[in-house]
This record gives sequence, C-alpha cells and structure tokens, in this order.
Amino acid sequence: MATHYYTASSLDGFIATTEHSLDWLLRQEIDMEGPMAYPEFEKRIGALALGASTFDWVMRHEGGVWGYTQPTWVFAHGSREVPQGADVRIVSGDVAPVHAEMLSAAGDKDLWIVGGGDLAGQFADAGLLDEVWVQYAPVTLGAGAPLLPRELDLELIDFARNQSFLCGRYRVLRPE
Repeated sequence: MATHYYTASSLDGFIATTEHSLDWLLRQEIDMEGPMAYPEFEKRIGALALGASTFDWVMRHEGGVWGYTQPTWVFAHGSREVPQGADVRIVSGDVAPVHAEMLSAAGDKDLWIVGGGDLAGQFADAGLLDEVWVQYAPVTLGAGAPLLPRELDLELIDFARNQSFLCGRYRVLRPE
C-alpha cells in the first residue's frame, strides 16, 4: 500500500486560484483513457483525505452530490454538512492517527491525498507520503494555493504526455 498525492498544477505551481477555484483545470484537454489519467489511478484507491477548501469546492461544483464510494476524511477547522449516504468523516489535528484509520479502511488498496498542498505536506512531514503525481496544465495562475509548500526531495519514476498535460510521478525520498 502507498499514500499518493495526486493532483493537477498550473505551470507556476498552483493547484487552485486565490478563490480556491479549480475552474481553470476544467478548461484543459485531457484524455481520460490516456496515460496517468484520473480514472485508472482512482481504481487503486481505498481511502481519501481532503482539505476543507477542496471538499467545499467539490461539493459546490458537484451540486452537493458526493461522487466517491471510498471512505473519506476531510480535515477542517469547523463542521461541514456531509452528503447523505456518503462515508465522509470530518476531522482535525494530527494526520498520523487519521492515516492509520485510513490504512485500516482501505483494505489492500492505496490512499489518496486529494488536496490541498498543505495537507499533503503534513502527511510528508509525518513521513507518511510515498508518491506525488502531478499533471501540469498549460496555464499560469500568478497566485493561489501552492502545489506543495514544503521542501521535499523527489525522484522521478514515471512521466507521460496526456493531451496538453505533462504528467509526472515522483517517489518521496526520506531524509537519511
């Protein structure tokens, strides 16, 4: 099992605008059957973690409908309305005990840190992040939520072009 941070980024390193919007991403062309695309990646995932801004955007964008069947933990400093029938847990604090719960819930599948970048960074700080997958879109945002606001050493283990996206998969190198 591995813990992945799978996300898209603008060329200047932002995953969302200053208003926490991902609308810029939805304007880009990608082949959902192509290399490193989301549908194939998502098949290997047994549990998810999201930050509050990512969860809120998904809920607004999807009209309040939760599209995931996997157990999901949302890191938030306040309460959130959970869609009826969704396995969504609102949590706060240290990521390590939540990671242990996620591993238990995921069975033999992997974990996905959906976003944001600071949440993925907290998992990395705790030594719990194994891989970073980034789909670089041909757009710059100028400002916004940073891709991963941490200093990490990564090793490129795979790359591909998918339509207009440059896709990279990296292993997180642990300090010695």
